[in-house]
Amino acid sequence: MSATSRRRIEIVDYNPAWPEMFGGLGRTLRAALGAAALRIDHIGSTAVAGLPAKPVIDVQISVAAFEPAEAFKDPLEQLGWVYRADNPERTKRYFREPPGHRRTHLHIRRAGSFSQQIPLLLRDYLRRHADAVAEFAAVKRRLAGQFPFDGAGYTDAKDPYVWEIIRRADQWAQLRGWEPGPSDA
Repeated sequence: MSATSRRRIEIVDYNPAWPEMFGGLGRTLRAALGAAALRIDHIGSTAVAGLPAKPVIDVQISVAAFEPAEAFKDPLEQLGWVYRADNPERTKRYFREPPGHRRTHLHIRRAGSFSQQIPLLLRDYLRRHADAVAEFAAVKRRLAGQFPFDGAGYTDAKDPYVWEIIRRADQWAQLRGWEPGPSDA
């Protein structure tokens, strides 16, 4: 999103309905994808109780491989999801909500890959560290005020803090022997 975009970056208080929203979506995705989805997980800030967030549900769908893409692409498109072939991240495939629906992001990643593990680790770490949640909330609110109409600026400014949390989460994971729990859907 460029500085000229008119979509305001809004960080809202945690909404206890977010897990329920994911739950319904997760069941629908599981029914459509079947065994093609090795995991379906609620990730991102809306997956962490008490964490203010942009009101966007992020879902990670873990697959064995990106090819054949039809294994996940066809069922998602049949549900109305919009494939974003222009996504610059080569470690995931990306879909947006059907037109007219609540803003939702689907991140398709290869199971076991670094890019698949990091969102799960970050989520699980934040769920267990209220101090990190409070820090992250303050950073997000400050940056939303600093970059109210500049999504790229907001994300770029937030990245160093996110990587610092990931560093701490990795230390925590090493001490605990962390592994992701069961799939959310």
